Order: sequence, then C-alpha cells, then structure tokens
Amino acid sequence: MTSKPAAGKPATAAARATVYGYPRQGQGRELKKAIEGYWKGRVTADALRATAAELRRTNWRRLAEAGVDEVPTGDFSFYDHVLDTTVMVGAVPDRHRGAVAADPLDGYFAMARGTQDVAPLEMTKWFDTNYHYLVPELGPDTVFAADSTQQVGELREALALGLTARPVLVGPVTYLLLAKPAPGAPADFEPLALLDRLLPVYAEVLADLRAAGAEWVQLDEPALVQDRTPDELDAAARAYRGLGTRTDRPRLLVASYFDRLGDALPVLAEAPVDGLALDFTGAAEANLDALAAVGGLPGRRLVAGVVDGRNVWINDLARSLTTLGTLLGLADRVDVAASCSLLHVPLDAAAERDIAPGIVRWLAFARQKSAEIVTLARGLAHGTDAIAAELAANRADLASRAGSPITRDPAVRARAGAVTEADARRPEPYPERAAAQRAHLGLPLLPTTTIGSFPQTGELRTARADLRAGRLDTAGYEERIRAEIREVVSFQERAGLDVLVHGEAERNDMVQYFAEQLTGYLATRHGWVQSYGTRYVRPPILAGDISRPEPMTVRWTTFAQSLTARPVKGMLTGPVTMLAWSFVRDDQPLGDTARQVALALRDEVNDLEAAGTSVIQVDEPALRETLPLRAADRAGYLAWATEAFRLTTGGVRPDTQIHTHMCYAEFGDVVRAIDDLDADVISLEAARSHMQVARELAAHGYPREAGPGVYDIHSPRVPSAGEAADLLRTGLRAIPAERLWVNPDCGLKTRGWAETRASLESLVTAARTVRGELSAS
Repeated sequence: MTSKPAAGKPATAAARATVYGYPRQGQGRELKKAIEGYWKGRVTADALRATAAELRRTNWRRLAEAGVDEVPTGDFSFYDHVLDTTVMVGAVPDRHRGAVAADPLDGYFAMARGTQDVAPLEMTKWFDTNYHYLVPELGPDTVFAADSTQQVGELREALALGLTARPVLVGPVTYLLLAKPAPGAPADFEPLALLDRLLPVYAEVLADLRAAGAEWVQLDEPALVQDRTPDELDAAARAYRGLGTRTDRPRLLVASYFDRLGDALPVLAEAPVDGLALDFTGAAEANLDALAAVGGLPGRRLVAGVVDGRNVWINDLARSLTTLGTLLGLADRVDVAASCSLLHVPLDAAAERDIAPGIVRWLAFARQKSAEIVTLARGLAHGTDAIAAELAANRADLASRAGSPITRDPAVRARAGAVTEADARRPEPYPERAAAQRAHLGLPLLPTTTIGSFPQTGELRTARADLRAGRLDTAGYEERIRAEIREVVSFQERAGLDVLVHGEAERNDMVQYFAEQLTGYLATRHGWVQSYGTRYVRPPILAGDISRPEPMTVRWTTFAQSLTARPVKGMLTGPVTMLAWSFVRDDQPLGDTARQVALALRDEVNDLEAAGTSVIQVDEPALRETLPLRAADRAGYLAWATEAFRLTTGGVRPDTQIHTHMCYAEFGDVVRAIDDLDADVISLEAARSHMQVARELAAHGYPREAGPGVYDIHSPRVPSAGEAADLLRTGLRAIPAERLWVNPDCGLKTRGWAETRASLESLVTAARTVRGELSAS
C-alpha cells in the first residue's frame, strides 16, 4: 500500500512528528542522583536546577536530531507533573504554605514527601499505570492563583535552542477529577465544583505561554476516557468553550490517551479548540470509528497516537500507515505521535548489551519510538516508497519475533490448558481455615507484621554490583545476604513483631527478581522507568511462555525460619503484578499469560509449604492499577485476575495462612474482587488516606482479616506511637479486633534503617497500647 495525502492537501501539512512527553531521568538516572543528593545536603539547589536544565536540553536535542518536528515542554518534573500543576494553579494545602513561601523548592518536596512535622499529599496511581501522582487536596475554600514560572521558563529554554516547542499541561477537568476533598471539606463536596474558579487561572497561564512564544499548548484530559456522567461531560464542554473562545490564547490541542474517548469525543469535537490528540492503539482503535461518526475534525489538527507509548515492542509500521491513511481524510492536518507520553517506557533499547541483538531488534524504547514516529510521518507525507527500507526491516523483525521458539513452549501451554475450576479454589471455607490457622500459629490479638522488604542499604547494592562485576564471588555474596537476614530477624524479634519476614536482602526488585528466574522473561540492565519521585524500576519484558525451572525463594525463607521460633512469611509477587509491572507480550490475551505465571508461582507456594512455611504472602499491589478504565471491560479482567491469584494459592493446606498486599490505589472499585481472591489476610495502604480502605472493606462486609497500614513508608517522617494508635482505633471502628492486623503501608526497601527501627517500634507500641485498651474494656 502507498499512503497518499488527501486530495488538494499539501503532503507536509499532514505529516509532522511529535511526542507528548519523554523520560525525565537521563541515561544514567542523573536526575534521581541529583535530587537525592539535594535531600542529603550534598547537592545545592543551583546544581540541581542545572542538572535538570541539562537533561531537558539533551532530551530536546535528541528528539530534534531524530527528526521530531515539535518537542514537548512542561513534561519535565522534579517529582510529579500533577504536583507541578498544583503549584501552577496555587492549590498548595494550608499545612504546606509556610514551607513553600520560605523556600519553594523545599516546600515542593515537603508536599511530595512530607516532613517530620507535616504529612505529604496522598499518592496514588496515574490511571492504569504504575506511575504514582500526588493527589491534589481541594475544598470549598480553595483559592487558585496562577504561577506559570515553570511552564514559561521551560518553553523559553526550548525556544532559545531554535526548536518548535509545545507546552504540555494537565487539563483542568482531569486535574479536578483526580483531586480529593481536603481534610475537613463537607462530605458532599466534589472538586469539580471548582471548575469555574479554576478556568480563569488556566486562561492566565495560557496567555502567559502565548506571550512567551507558544503557538500551541497541549491540555491533557485522560480522565475523559473513563466513564463520565452527563454533568462531568457538561463540565468538559463548559471548560473548553470558556478557554477556546478567549482571544489571548495560543492554539489549543486537547489530548486523551490510555483508552477510547467514548461520549467525550463529540463534546471535544464540538468545542472551539484547534485540535485533538487521540490514542489509536489497542482497544482505543474505536476512536477511529467514533471520529468518523462525528464527521472528523474539518479545519482542525489531529495528532494520531499510533505508536504504543506504554509497551516496548516495535510498531507494525505498515498497519499504522493504514490507520494514518484513513485518518488523513478526517482532519485538516494529521500529525504522528505515540499513544501517550514516553515517560512510561525506558530510554534506549540500544543500551541493552545483555539481550541478544536479534531480540533487541524486536524492542522499541523511547528513542526507538521517536524514530518510528518520524518514519511514519515521512511515509504519510511522501508515500511508502520514501520509507521502503524501513518497512522491509520492520517486516523482517516482526516475522523474526513471531517465529521465534522463545515465544512458545508446548508443555507450558498444555499445562495451562488442563487447569480446572477446582484448581483455583481452596476446598475449605474461610471460617474453617481461620480456626485451623489460629490454632497452628497462636498469634495475639492485633498481630503485628511488616509487608516484606527491609531497607536496601548501600552495602547491599554494592555487594550486588560487586557480584555482577566479578569483584565478589558467590560464596562471599551469599554470606553477606545471610548476615543481613540474621540482622533483620534479630531486630524484628527485639522490636516485638509477631510474624516476621526475611527482609528480601537478595532481591533487586519484587518483579525483576522473579522474572530473572522464570523462563520466558527478558531482564534489562538500563531499562529504568519512573514509578514515583526518585523511585525507578526496571520492568522485565515478558517475551514468551512462562515456567519455573527450580525453587526461587525457599532457600532464603527457610534459612530465616531457622533463626527464630516465630513464623516467617514466605514472600512472592502475585501473577497480576508480575504482568502489570512488566512489559507484557502483545501476541496473546493477558489472561492466558496470567495463567502461565500463576502455575509457575503455584509450584513455589507448594514448595514453601512443604519446607515448613506456615504463612505465605502473595503480593498483588497492581490488582486495582490494572483495572480497565471503562466499566464495560472490567468483568472480564477481574475474572482472569482473581482466578490467577486463586490458582497460585489454591493448593495449600487449611492451616497455611495466605496473605496478600495492595498499595496506593482506589481500592473501593475492587473490594468485591479483593473478596474473591479468598486470601486469609490482606494488608493495604491506609495511612495517608486515614483508613479509608478500612471503611470500604466494612461497607462491603469483607469477612476475612485485614491490615490497613498505620505507617506511611513513602515519607521519611517517623510516626509516633500515639499517631499509629489513633489510626488503629480508627481501623477498629470498621474492622473487629479479632480480624485486624497491624502493619506498615508497604515494604520498607526505600527507607533507611534509623527511621525503619523507630517507626516499627512505634507500630509495636501502638499495637500493645490498643490491645491493653481492648482487654480493659
């Protein structure tokens, strides 16, 4: 097929390359190192800002050199782009205003991380990704005030380099829909009620950007791909009618991504804006039919997201050109982009020297995706003859992957195909299991535990690096791990915890550690992706069928158990999270892949139990994160997701206690699914949200045991015993004492030992205090 521009339309007007955002960290995670150095007092504020500016310049130059015609500004952040929006609109919570006034940079980080005296903003997942954003706190008394310093400054930096730049902002409707009522706000308050108060602030920022030289500004509205009420759609119409009719603005591009736009598409198509950016990958291809149904965008710009911005496989260039060719007749100008910001993928696949070159050719990270976008734009503008070599190479790479023996294992497929419904159910009802577990474990009321990981010290990371580099042999490395486990177990006993963990000293990451021991996965060395703030992960790549060649955790768990008479939890990452925090294969249904992973983990669970482990935790923090954005798509997902968990845990005895863990998500949407997991105990993040999840579990009538967190591990502040006890008392108003556990929100990997010791001692003291109150009542 040869793509042709629409009749009468200049080819170059229909084929420009652009992106919505780019990875922030730098090739060597320079931003992370500079920010953490600033927190520790080793890097000055000026040096931190200089590092950030250099990273922005490097990103823009690389994009321009690759052929990208219009680079994004405003997508860079020291911590989170939603937090940056909070600063831009002046919605700083009262408790942080003093810190922000005294030092805007320190105040910014106080909102993100908290201080010993002031709690941070709540943090949760950005739609169905593993990126975390800081939740705005808004109330009826919130006063907005424009501060476009960052947005204008970064635009001017890009323009000074001679680049065409487009500022990217979180749109006003999405910002309000992501917000939560501030503490003390009326129960019926909805942040969207503040829209008319917020729009003049956005109008002022847009005017500032136009005055600084912006021709276009992108307003991201991903919240509109979710199911929205008529009132919410009316708010979107009002927002863009108000902003679009102003005369002192740049041209407006409203962007949505992650799914189909649905009922919001005609609303935006009718709004007086100058262009739309839509996702045309995966299920969102429904956007094409919907766009045609509303008559396209005559006289306006369409930015077509045909390159998957969330996964790492190469694009099918021929198929994307077909989509682009169809779109060319539906708008005045069609530009080519990824489906969303490239923030969600690593920087450069060419850096992966440990993956076979033939397989690396199947992969596209941010730099490769930028090149794909440029190639597609050139092909759309000038026809397929102009990119014949690229198309031929792309066909060969796609065929290489499809035909590779890496992708299919007949034995794995046969085992998965033989699974029955009974395999995914524990035969004993929960009350019978609970009685057997109480008798076997002998735990006190309000048992205390942690989520799994303990601090990953610099010494541990150095030991791992030395092992990889050959400076430390395996025996020396393993002795270092044993010493760390001894220290972790000893501390937990001294602190008075009831159910212990081995601390996961040997693990680099809760997904990567297992992926490196399972067939079918590829591990990267430089594939870092931002999870939140300065926390970066290296998601493994799910390339083929999954099996477990040998036990993965039994050795270290049983060693820890040999050091204590108290129960030590076996710690595994669940099948849904193994998928959600990996780059998944796109050549078979996710449910099929989840079943394969579940069977591999089931073997590990059974081996742990056989080795004497009485408590086994299978973490599923991504269960809510992976929930489809549209309600119509959720039942199918939850069916295979909960089956995969039960398949992992369904083969144990009734007196073996199965735990699971979830964190930083809106759990109310999946309470029924949490129940359907049939875990004996669930621990959940609750400290920042003031035990909201405990109330949600109670409203559902959740019948099993739960541990809503009383220690926010994503902040360096140490909670007092009184503060933890107050949270426990709040939890007891929703969950009976005989079913309530006491634990942190999440693992302690990112915390230091000093704050970990103090915080866990507070936690144990709080549990003992409240136990005493209960026994006296």
